[in-house]
Amino acid sequence: MLNDRAQSLLKILVERYIADGQPVGSRALSKVSSLELSPATIRNVMADLEEMGFVASPHTSAGRIPTPKGYRFFVDTLLTVRPMEQLEQEQLQKHLLPDDPHRVVSAASQLLSDLTHFAGVVVAPRRRGAVLRHVEFFRLSEKRVLLIMVASDGEVQNRVLLTDVVYSPSQLVEAANFINQNYAGLEFDQLRHKVRNELTQLHGDISALTQAALATGSEALKEKHEDVVISGERNLLEISSDMQRLRKMFDLFERKTQLLGLLEQSERAEGVKIFIGGESQLVPLDECSIVTAPYEVDGVVMGTVGVIGPTRMAYERVIPIVDVTAKLVSSALSQH
Repeated sequence: MLNDRAQSLLKILVERYIADGQPVGSRALSKVSSLELSPATIRNVMADLEEMGFVASPHTSAGRIPTPKGYRFFVDTLLTVRPMEQLEQEQLQKHLLPDDPHRVVSAASQLLSDLTHFAGVVVAPRRRGAVLRHVEFFRLSEKRVLLIMVASDGEVQNRVLLTDVVYSPSQLVEAANFINQNYAGLEFDQLRHKVRNELTQLHGDISALTQAALATGSEALKEKHEDVVISGERNLLEISSDMQRLRKMFDLFERKTQLLGLLEQSERAEGVKIFIGGESQLVPLDECSIVTAPYEVDGVVMGTVGVIGPTRMAYERVIPIVDVTAKLVSSALSQH
């Protein structure tokens, strides 16, 4: 669609505009272009690019700026991605260690924001069937018992049970042993049916404690965690001078439902996916882009990491940051 000369000038224009934020004129292009073209020839090429929708002329300047279509062609065809700096990789690796999944997600979101100076977003891993691994009981007072319940994904829940009777330490050990021996490895949905039939063999008091523990632990482990974690929203305040449109974008962050839908589209992509301007049909700013990549846990795609920033972002730098973060999140959660 574009000849080599037009592609070269478009590449220079986009790179200059990303670096400076100012419309680029034909005279400036003639100085930095290695094509040895006259300003008049460059003006003709720019007029063609504008007619095809790759660049636009702001009313306040004789220079031109890229359009979303121009950015898309630049990203898909002309962009040379820079490897991520070693120091930045080390910073990510240092903070994205195997840990509680929710801490990994929060850390990844904050690191994406810190490294790019835009908004970092991470879709938390979808919860697979909660499987019981281990429980313990500790007596806090006469009728208060601490329940510690560990799920198969390593999540730990602590709950205080208010009991009708006083349990001895040996009874608490007996109840924990019974649960661990009979129910470890089962999903909580399965436990609901299994418990009804089997707890009659236990002493009545222990049976009541066990039922309370399993019911309470089941609800705790099935609680819905935050779906989308966003960091650095305030970094986007300079994207647009249109406060009404900015307000719409921050409303989107508050609701998160539509944003989650967009990010979940990215889970079906292989590697990094980029939404420029209105391509997302979501973000209410043409000046905004979203760079995303899916992450996996044990080979299964479980969520998405991404960066929301201006269309005038250094894509060659942001893309590897998002890509490497997704891989490190995959590694951290798979080892957890």
